[in-house]
Amino acid sequence: MLLSGVLERLGEEGYAAEALLALEDLPLMLRVEATGRPFGETVGQYACGAARRFAQLASGDDWLALLTALEHARDPGSACLKHMLEWSLRRDAEAPADGCGGSCTCAAT
Repeated sequence: MLLSGVLERLGEEGYAAEALLALEDLPLMLRVEATGRPFGETVGQYACGAARRFAQLASGDDWLALLTALEHARDPGSACLKHMLEWSLRRDAEAPADGCGGSCTCAAT
């Protein structure tokens, strides 16, 4: 996956789901599915939302970590998606148990 294509199209749920499948990381996909389920999100919706939430909420250090991951990646597009998903999953694991208004990572998608 080309990074520019991934970033441009991650806002599309169908593309986000396909990109997640292309990672061939079943444990990651299962974590995404399990985390999105309580919020009524499909894996595609969660992946799409993770990219949006990262863009809106990531700190400077988070962006630096992404750039470092991209610098060392064979496939920058896949590395970007995986990094954003892992970031979002970590944030959602730390979220209060009572939820955040009905969407993952405490931000509207």
